[in-house]
Amino acid sequence: RARHAGPPDGGWGWMIVAGCFLVTICTRAVTRCISIFFVEFQAYFGQDYARTAWIHSIVDCATMLCAPLGSLISNHVSCQVGIILGGLLASAGLILSSFATSLEHLYLSLGVLTGLGFALCYSPAIAMVGKYFNKRKALAYGIAMSGSGIGTFILAPVVQLLIEQFSWRGALLILGGFVLNLCVCGALMRPIALKEDHKTAPEFLEQDYVPKAQKRDLKRMSICSPLIKVWSHECLCYCSWKEYDFLLMPDFMVLAVSILFMAYGCSPLFVYLVPYALSVGVSHHQAAFLMSILGVIDIIGNITFGWLTDRRCLKKHRHFCYLFAVGMDGLCCLFLPVLQNFPLLVPFSFTFGYFDGAYVTLIPVVTADVVGTSSLSSALGVVYFLHAIPYLVSPPVAGWLVDTTGSYTASFLLCGFSMIFSSMLLCFARLAKKIKRAHLRSLTNDTGTKQHIWTNGAIAYSVTAELDQKNFEFLAADTNSYSNR
Repeated sequence: RARHAGPPDGGWGWMIVAGCFLVTICTRAVTRCISIFFVEFQAYFGQDYARTAWIHSIVDCATMLCAPLGSLISNHVSCQVGIILGGLLASAGLILSSFATSLEHLYLSLGVLTGLGFALCYSPAIAMVGKYFNKRKALAYGIAMSGSGIGTFILAPVVQLLIEQFSWRGALLILGGFVLNLCVCGALMRPIALKEDHKTAPEFLEQDYVPKAQKRDLKRMSICSPLIKVWSHECLCYCSWKEYDFLLMPDFMVLAVSILFMAYGCSPLFVYLVPYALSVGVSHHQAAFLMSILGVIDIIGNITFGWLTDRRCLKKHRHFCYLFAVGMDGLCCLFLPVLQNFPLLVPFSFTFGYFDGAYVTLIPVVTADVVGTSSLSSALGVVYFLHAIPYLVSPPVAGWLVDTTGSYTASFLLCGFSMIFSSMLLCFARLAKKIKRAHLRSLTNDTGTKQHIWTNGAIAYSVTAELDQKNFEFLAADTNSYSNR
């Protein structure tokens, strides 16, 4: 295990970025391409939109719902073990799906099993990038997360070609073999120990605070039975609390609520873009090409937004860049129902793809800014866990609206307003926080009392005279005890 005082911002970190890049191709890009199978599944099994949409919903839900499990395995066993295990499970799910005889079979194999495998890979790989980078964190995440766009750009036409050549069963079988590359990605994830990680260790494990006699006992105990030392009840309870104490932070609570609405709005579009394009007269190849455009522009959004938000002028405003990108995607969804031919859908794919790549890149960056690097793995597990319920519910709800109204308008409007509300919620929370800080500073200037205003808005009062008096009394008492000796 490599040991560093801080993130190295390079070196093997670029191999971690490459590994995470491949993980996003094999997880998020493959998940997006499942929407290309939508029409095939609907025709083969003879089901309506709502029931068929559950396949994509369960994949996304299982991926996000089990994200804390991926973080847990990464924290307590190994990131490498978690990703390799996830690759095996995801591959097995896709291969079993190629033998499906009903939608329920696909719910279990393609939905639950593949989604669980993706969950064990996705959040640990993203957290590893945050451990290796600090100054160039947004750029590193931009490159790593661009795998989703590049993968969609390449896989969308390839999957369509595979379906035409080998049917949907053969295409799923080939994708199952492709996803085994996750095992290679897991082998690249070399663990790193940072100085700040040791600050969260309980005091009874810190050797600096233990007397020499007890040090020898601890050393003997660690040699004889290391499992007793590591997995003791007190240590586990302490570490579990320290890993998730960020849940009580007001900033994280607001971010969590906004993510719920954002996740609800973004998921249905990847399911229904191809069926919507087909419904307005676009050919199958053109519909798949729209997904490819969305994917390649997603790459540009990943990298350019990552690079821009690492600049000094924007580094302090990453939060506003994130909510701006989410709001723009919401506006794109509102305009989608009036775009009813291929030339008009192409600009939509450009715009939506760019801002989708932008905010996806900034999710781990904004999360790291809120909770810190030491809690990033656990926080990302919770953040992606929060995606689970919206991802599960939104595509079937959108499908039900399509079946009920006979058009996609209501579904896309609901998605757009949901994402805009997510953006406005974060914006109002940030503005309220700034107003509160300004009010506290004005109170400080009026009263003349020395106050320390922390980032969460709390006030710590300190009166210099009282502290000086206490210090004087302590020194006087210590002097008297020394003279008595």
